[in-house]
Amino acid sequence: MVAAIAVVLVFVAWVVWAGLDQESHGLDNTELGYTVVSDHRTVVHSQVSADPGTEVRCAVQVLDKSYSIVGWKEVTLPASEQRTRSISTAVNTTTRGVTGLIHDCWVP
Repeated sequence: MVAAIAVVLVFVAWVVWAGLDQESHGLDNTELGYTVVSDHRTVVHSQVSADPGTEVRCAVQVLDKSYSIVGWKEVTLPASEQRTRSISTAVNTTTRGVTGLIHDCWVP
């Protein structure tokens, strides 16, 4: 009985720490497309939204035809008064990419 209560308390503490206590900063991203420039470069076009005045960091990735990551780049968007910004990120690749997207965005 004591062990079950301890497990429940740990789970509740984790939920509060991982989800309820974190601010979202209105963070959202949308892929607008990509342009394969060459076998070793792809430009990823995206839109990133965050609360005004919030610096955002995003990881942009390019995948090949077997869905392997062939390019990866972290970009920092400085704080801005605009909520939504369009960005284009040039990513160097090891082989030809067939798609590009934002993997994740976060507030540093």
